[in-house]
Formats: sequence, C-alpha cells, structure tokens
Amino acid sequence: MRIEKLTKKFGSLTAVDNIDLDASEAQMIGIIGPSGAGKSTFLRMLNRLTPATNGKVLVNGKNILKLEGAEKRAWQRDCAMIFQQFNLVPRLNVVTNVMLGRLNRHSVFKSLFNIFGKEEIDRAFNSLERLGIAEQALKRADNLSGGQQQRVAIARALTQEPKMILADEPIASLDPLSAQVVMQSLREINERDGLPVICNLHTLDTARTYCDRVVGMRQGKLVFDGPPAELNSTAVKAIYGAEHEIDESVTSTSINEERLDNATFSHDLNVAAA
Repeated sequence: MRIEKLTKKFGSLTAVDNIDLDASEAQMIGIIGPSGAGKSTFLRMLNRLTPATNGKVLVNGKNILKLEGAEKRAWQRDCAMIFQQFNLVPRLNVVTNVMLGRLNRHSVFKSLFNIFGKEEIDRAFNSLERLGIAEQALKRADNLSGGQQQRVAIARALTQEPKMILADEPIASLDPLSAQVVMQSLREINERDGLPVICNLHTLDTARTYCDRVVGMRQGKLVFDGPPAELNSTAVKAIYGAEHEIDESVTSTSINEERLDNATFSHDLNVAAA
C-alpha cells in the first residue's frame, strides 16, 4: 500500500493533512499521537469508512479511494477493521458473531438470512481456537469480558480472509492483562500469516514492544516514521508537543512478571503463539 497526499477536511478543520506513507511491507505498524491527531480518521479513510478529501491510496497500482459498489465491498473485506468498542452483536452467540465476518462473501439472499455452510462454521471455530476462546463459542457476546470480546472481534476479522488488518485503539478500554493478550494475538497474526497490521495505539511502551515500525501523528501531520529504537525523548516531544519529559508509566500496559500467575492468561498467550 502506498499512501500519497492523503487529506481529510471537516469544513475548515484539517483532520489529516497531506500524509505520504509507504506501507507495502508486511510489518506491524503502530500509529501514536495525542487525542485529536487524526489517527482514527486516517484508518477509517484506508478502510473507506470515511471519504477522503484529497490524495491516493494505491494498492497494486489501483487507487482504492475511487472504488465503488462491489469493488469497494471487496476492498473492505480485504482490509479488515477492528474497533475499540468491538462492534459485536450482544445478543448473538460468539461463533455467530465470528461468522458475520463472512457476510460480504455471500449473496444478498444468504446475507439476509445469515446462512452459513459447514466450511464457514469450521473456519469460525478454528479462528476462536487460535485466539484461545473456543470454549466461549456458544455464549452470548455480552456475557464475555472486554478482552474476550476483543479477541472475538479479531477472530471475526480473520474469517474475512483479509490481506491487511487495521485496528483502531484495540486495547484502549482494556486492563493491562487483557491488553497484552490482544496485542500478542495481533502480533502473532502479523508474523504467522504475513499480514500487514496497522494499529492505532495510545501507549508508547506498547508500540515499542509489539511494532516493527512506529508512525507519529500530531495535528493531522506525520511527524515521525521509524523503528521503535528511534522513538526517543526527542521524537516523543515532537509527537506530543510536550515541554517536559513524559512519564510513560502513567499509561503503561506493561505488567510486573511477578503478577503473571493467572493460569487462564498464560494459557491464552500460549494458544495465541502456537
């Protein structure tokens, strides 16, 4: 994917300002920046959930910002989106929520009646097993914890058979324990499937721990693009505009090793890494 001069304006406000970015490698890219930097708008333009004002997003030489109808739906299938608030159907069970990721491969008739074949059901269960939550398959989605619901959302994205995954603040509403499981799951997908993962994050240590590359945004502009090792205090100040050193511990998702005595958590990490 090659992004050229991507811009989004809401009236007189420029939310994303003339961004150029080459995301052609199968990397895990973390996007960081203060609230209002334009991170979510940027991802939503890539997935065509929000129209761009100007610019191009080139994939295999085709500008996906120009796609309409069936071609646009095919792109949204190939570019799976994971949201902060999970976007599950609370009253449906977990496995049905996962199979909803297949709807854009169905005819209108099948989509209306949620008709899934055995292969799709097996695919859904395999995705849940991979995320370490197959035992929750028949529970209603609203009976799961936040971390479990986010893993269901990731499993749903996998059933789309995407070529890329976008994740918009996937751990913002999770406790540190659940956040580690979710980030490890996304990292495992990137490494095992070779899928590019672009992930909006709100903690610096998470970006350093899980990402190959970090992109910093401020006031809609790209102000940093490099490996995590280059995310030093100077770079952080450029991104956040801080006059003083930022205390990263106040938003850290890291966990003291002595606290990792939760058997379920250990099991989930092992499954996700298998």
